[in-house]
Amino acid sequence: MPPVAGADDWVLVTEEPLPVAEALDWAVLPSCGAVVTFCGTVRDHSEGRDGVVALEYECYREHASPRLAAVAGSARSRWPELGRIALLHRVGELGLSEVSVVVVASAPHRAEAFDAARHCIDTLKATVPIWKRERWAGGSDWASCAHEPREASDVSR
Repeated sequence: MPPVAGADDWVLVTEEPLPVAEALDWAVLPSCGAVVTFCGTVRDHSEGRDGVVALEYECYREHASPRLAAVAGSARSRWPELGRIALLHRVGELGLSEVSVVVVASAPHRAEAFDAARHCIDTLKATVPIWKRERWAGGSDWASCAHEPREASDVSR
């Protein structure tokens, strides 16, 4: 689902593959000379566990989109010159190498775009109610990094 026409923020939680190329294209603006894209992908291991074959993401849908919007808002308050921000997260079962999260930030200069993208992924991970269950040959369990989400304003700068 593309962003609302004229919007500067695109937030999305979906079971469909994430539109990485479309998010990058959408974030390009004539006023912005930098676009940073971060994609998180499913890897074959996690802390203390080898042989991961898939991840299953679950979320509290009623809160996920507003929390993603709050992440974008917190980035805009720190870097008011930002052009566009895309925060897209996939839910459901994902196999190895599939993209689970996309962050795109455009800005007039690279430093702000890099800083905003880093802030967005770090804040998203800490504040958005999305959890992952790891699957491996011997079973499955919630990832060791699972935690209760905080408010975007509570994440240290």
